Amino acid sequence: MKKDKKVLIIDDDSRNIFALSAVLKSKKFQCVSALNAGAGLKILSNNNDIGIVLMDMMMPEMDGYEAIERMKKDEQTKKIPVIAITAQAMTGDREKCMEAGADGYISKPVDVDELMNLLNQLID
Repeated sequence: MKKDKKVLIIDDDSRNIFALSAVLKSKKFQCVSALNAGAGLKILSNNNDIGIVLMDMMMPEMDGYEAIERMKKDEQTKKIPVIAITAQAMTGDREKCMEAGADGYISKPVDVDELMNLLNQLID
């Protein structure tokens, strides 16, 4: 990943943001975060240096499915890869996230090696 690109973490649980940020910063990634999808979309529209989004799928008000749909319809953000991160790990949940427009899927608790592999695959 280009080191000037940032990872945007959108999650309504600050503990998840803290844990993901700590792991990513230890791997030399820059991180920004939002506690809800609306704030995350606002960050995306105001920054052109976001390289990838880690999106919690289950949030109040606007969930990750709706947020991804909005991102993929917007000319400015449609090419930014999104990794769905969710506690939903039942049969069909991965497919549902991918159908919503996610470029990758990881279930919680996050496997750091799996996350790093996905990040390296999806970011130029």
